[in-house]
Amino acid sequence: MALADTERAASGCGDSGSPFSEIIELNVGGQVYVTRHKTLIAVPDSLLWNMFSKKSPKELARDSKGRFFLDRDGFLFRYILDYLRDLNLVLPDYFPEKSRLQREADFFLLRDLAKRLSPRVSKDNSISEEISQSDTEDGAQCCSSSGEPLRALSASGAMRSPSLDSRKSGYITVGYRGSYTIGRDIQTDAKFRRVARITVCGKTSLAKEVFGETLNESRDPDRPPERYTSRYYLKYNFLEQAFDKLTEAGFHMVACSSTGTCAYTSNDPNEDKIWTSYTEYVFCRE
Repeated sequence: MALADTERAASGCGDSGSPFSEIIELNVGGQVYVTRHKTLIAVPDSLLWNMFSKKSPKELARDSKGRFFLDRDGFLFRYILDYLRDLNLVLPDYFPEKSRLQREADFFLLRDLAKRLSPRVSKDNSISEEISQSDTEDGAQCCSSSGEPLRALSASGAMRSPSLDSRKSGYITVGYRGSYTIGRDIQTDAKFRRVARITVCGKTSLAKEVFGETLNESRDPDRPPERYTSRYYLKYNFLEQAFDKLTEAGFHMVACSSTGTCAYTSNDPNEDKIWTSYTEYVFCRE
């Protein structure tokens, strides 16, 4: 259905003579977006403009459901799309992905957006970034008479983060829901501990410090660093890899708990047994 909708004739298109339909579905790194054709071609000579004005639908890659596929960061693409809608950019407070978003803007050939995201150079050649309005105001209050904006921002960061030392300590809880199958007569080739997803709970700043790029923040993208979350999960399914990351960051396990249930694959009690469990491990850094 999606494939047929995308290949509609020009009568259903937003732009006369375009082979694309007015409404277009995109799959960007696994995230699905629905937008108008005119939004994608809002910036001339951009990558999306070339894709959806200079090429035909048959020339573009698609996923299994017929959506146009882009192998880019699906989470950050929401800001790319927001910019294309009205050529304006509004980022949330405590946005930690500014440099990565600039990289995405460069990839999509959105030069004005990339320029807005690049660090600003002041008259005395010092480099500063606009993180949020509150940060700028704090920096202005902390400026010395010598007028050194970079030092003022550093002082502001120190004043706004009196708990910086306390952030070095804290707790992170790692959980997973797994399953394994025990065959008849407890066969030795049973499928053991199939982990669907590893979740991360704790303070946002600690989770990002420990897991870095391997942390998937798509379910809670705008969480401030001093707040707590239980909606992060890891981009891999190896529990030992998560333990290694925590150990390297100076954490050690202080507690764990687990629950499990058993079910049969059929009504026949002689058939394979499927065990499902949920386990949490609590790590601490003092």
